[in-house]
Amino acid sequence: MEGEGSHEDVEMEVEQEREPSSSSSAAMKRFGLKNSIQTNFGDDYVFQIVAREDWTSMAVSLSSNAVKLYSPLTGQYLGECRGHSATVNHISFNVPSSPHIFCSSSSDATIRFWDTRTFHQVSFINAGPSEEIFSFSFGGPADNLLAAGCKSQVVFWDWRTMKKAACLEESHIEDVTQVHFVPGHQNKLLSASVDGLMCLFDTSGDINEDDHLESVLNVGTSIGKVGFCGDSNQKIWCLTHIETLSVWDWKESIMEVNFEDARSLTSDRWTLGHVDYFVDCHYSMDENRLWVIGGTNSGTLGYFPLYCKSSQGGASTIGSAEAVLLGGHAGTVRSILPMSPLSGRITQSQGIFGWTGGEDGRLCCWLSDEAFDSNRSFISSALVAKVQKNSRNSRHSPY
Repeated sequence: MEGEGSHEDVEMEVEQEREPSSSSSAAMKRFGLKNSIQTNFGDDYVFQIVAREDWTSMAVSLSSNAVKLYSPLTGQYLGECRGHSATVNHISFNVPSSPHIFCSSSSDATIRFWDTRTFHQVSFINAGPSEEIFSFSFGGPADNLLAAGCKSQVVFWDWRTMKKAACLEESHIEDVTQVHFVPGHQNKLLSASVDGLMCLFDTSGDINEDDHLESVLNVGTSIGKVGFCGDSNQKIWCLTHIETLSVWDWKESIMEVNFEDARSLTSDRWTLGHVDYFVDCHYSMDENRLWVIGGTNSGTLGYFPLYCKSSQGGASTIGSAEAVLLGGHAGTVRSILPMSPLSGRITQSQGIFGWTGGEDGRLCCWLSDEAFDSNRSFISSALVAKVQKNSRNSRHSPY
């Protein structure tokens, strides 16, 4: 059963360690790795981890073109969905009015809909011969649109009828790696591409590029991931394939911050080696704070806060790592699923900080400090290190 049924590799005991006291550095607490799951006995990569809104299951896409489901609270293996014949590029539970359905898109030109109760495919969309689907998003003025990023195209379907609604072919000239309907502005769609452009579309009415392309933001290099932040999601964070980081205001169509030396800045903020890549960014709506998550080739991760220049002046910078995930992975980490207050999410997470997955084929579940005393039955030498902040410091905001 490909590793899920073996509890020998899943449950481990926690041992707490204290850093030597030092007047020159902040005190650190170390916490343990709760679960470590090998997704397969082969050489599978973990590409992406996403969870249902109620945290009853999480989906994990693998380089074997399968998607496996687990309980995010216990690590229990629930089942798998197979059907894609090429790389699974994106997975999501955010299907409108469909709590038991999740979607996956693939380089096999399909978006597939799966029932999490049976693990069976219940529907699919085919984008056409020789097409690839890198990203998708649900939204639109009537919440009926499914947008997909393909080879230099943004394609729209009405997901209720599965009929194509529009195809935009002129805005991008290379692979569209990301499409996102803007949270709170469901008629707005953001696309991002290997061509270095981010495009904002109004999806009201009959969608076409002449009338519905509102703005183009030129990042200048191939775009890997984008997301939203700010009190009304008017900001865009953007990570590129050459590990640069920028923040934009899509309403004003301007770049506010550009960290071309982001890896050097983050590497200087800790003593655990050079930051080789960025996995993701995470934004806390409650605190209005943005973190960039950097990793090493050996699998160590750090959460680095962004301090962006405000109207009161001051230089934009990246702060010291506020959380470090150390020892769980032996290779590049591809995905992070946060479950702690650090990400701004309120969940009944039983003290779990979050899950990570990587090129070593492992899923790692990290304990938060609140869970330490209640999890004495687990053991690990792999630790989470979280910096205690000085309570006298004022809260910083990136905006």
